[in-house]
Amino acid sequence: MTTYHFIGIKGTGMSALAQILHDSGEKVQGSDIEKTFFTEEALRSKNIPIYPFSEDNIKNEYTVIAGNAFSEDHIEIKEAKRKGVTFYKYHEFLGEWLKQFTSIAVTGAHGKTSTTGLLAHVLSESYPISYLIGDGTGKGQIDSSYFVFEACEYRRHFLKYRPDFAIMTNIDFDHPDYFSSVEDVFDAFQSMADNVKKGIIACGDDEYLQKIQAKVPVVYYGFADTNDFQAQNVTEMENGTEFDVFVRNTYYNTFHIPMYGDHNILNALAVIAICHYEGLSVEGIKNLSTFQGVKRRFTEKKIGQQVIIDDYAHHPREIRATIESARKKYPNKSIVAIFQPHTFTRTKIFLQEFADSLNLADDVYLCDIFASAREDAGELTIHDLEKLIPECSILELSNIKTLNGHDDSVLIFMGAGDIQKFQKKYEESLIEQK
Repeated sequence: MTTYHFIGIKGTGMSALAQILHDSGEKVQGSDIEKTFFTEEALRSKNIPIYPFSEDNIKNEYTVIAGNAFSEDHIEIKEAKRKGVTFYKYHEFLGEWLKQFTSIAVTGAHGKTSTTGLLAHVLSESYPISYLIGDGTGKGQIDSSYFVFEACEYRRHFLKYRPDFAIMTNIDFDHPDYFSSVEDVFDAFQSMADNVKKGIIACGDDEYLQKIQAKVPVVYYGFADTNDFQAQNVTEMENGTEFDVFVRNTYYNTFHIPMYGDHNILNALAVIAICHYEGLSVEGIKNLSTFQGVKRRFTEKKIGQQVIIDDYAHHPREIRATIESARKKYPNKSIVAIFQPHTFTRTKIFLQEFADSLNLADDVYLCDIFASAREDAGELTIHDLEKLIPECSILELSNIKTLNGHDDSVLIFMGAGDIQKFQKKYEESLIEQK
C-alpha cells in the first residue's frame, strides 16, 4: 500500500486532503513546524502521524504531496526530488484525485469556505459525499456521489482542476502580491470557467461574473430580478434569516438559514441553485437550516455579557460583511473590531478601504501587521492604518485587558494571521479575574 507523505500537513487545504485520503483507506502521514495550528485536532483524532521537518521523512516508496506555501529549496522537497519519488504540489494532486467523482468546485474572492461548508452539509444529509473545506475539514468516502471542494484562485492554482460543476461567488481584487488588477483576477476566473465540464452557478449580482463566457450552461443567482434564482422578502429573525426563492420569476419555496447578512443569503442561494439543478428535493435543500458553520467564520462564544467572535476576515469587503452580520444578530450591543492586517502588500493596497470598513464598528483596535515570508515590509507600519481611523487603539498582548471595558459588547477578532493568540490571551485574562 502506498504511503502518502504531506509536507506542511497542518495547512488548511493539506489537513483536509490528508483526512480525505485517510478516510478513503489510504496510509497517511505528514510533517510540519512545531507550532500548534487549529487544524491539528482533527488530524490527531484520526491518528495521522505528524513529524518535524526532516529529510529522513522521505522514503523511496512514498508518494509525496507538498503544500503550496513551500518553495523548491525546502529540505523535504529537495530530498523528494533527489530520490525521484512520486511528487505532487497540493493543487496538482487534488486535480488528479477529484477525477473519480462528480466534482463541484466552489470558488470566488470571498465566501468560498462558508459556501463549501454549507453545500457539503446539505448534500451529505442526502448522499454519501466527500468534501474538502478551506477551514481544514475534510472527509472521504469511496462510494461518494459528489466531491465538493474549495478551489483557490491564488497563483491560478484552480486551473489544475477540471470540475463537473463550479460555483463562483464573486470576483474581487485580492492577493495583490500576485494579481496585478481586478482584470487579472477576472482573466483567471475566465480560464477556470473554460475548464468546467457540465455547468456553472454564478452570482449574477457581481458585475464581473456577468461577463464570464462559458461553453456550459451558466445559472445565475442573486437579489436582482434578472437572476435565474432570486431571493425576495428577506426577514431577519431571532434565530437567523428567512427568505423566499423565485426560480425564473416563479415562487419556488421559503428557506431558513441560521446566519445573518446578504452575503450569507447569497451563499445559500448558490447551494439552492446547484442542488435544484441536480434534482435534490426541497426537503433535502431545507437542511440549510441545520448548518453549524465552519471554523473561523463568525465562530461565536459568550463570556458574561460579551460575545466573542473569531473570524477569518482579511479583506475590506469581508470585514464589512462580518460587522454587518454582527449588527443584525446583536442590534442592541456595541460592536468592537479587533483587526490584524494580513500581509504588508494587502495592507498597503487597501489602506483606505480597511479604514472605511473598520469605521463601521463602534470601537476599533489594531494589532501589528502579520507579515508573509514572501514579502518585504518596506516603510509601512500599523500606524499608517491607525492614522485613518479616529480614536482607534493599538492592541498588544501586554495590554489585552483594556478590552474588559467593553461590557455588553460584541468583540470581533478578525484576520488571517495569528489573531487567535490575542483572543486566547484575552479569554485567559477573563478566567484569571474570576
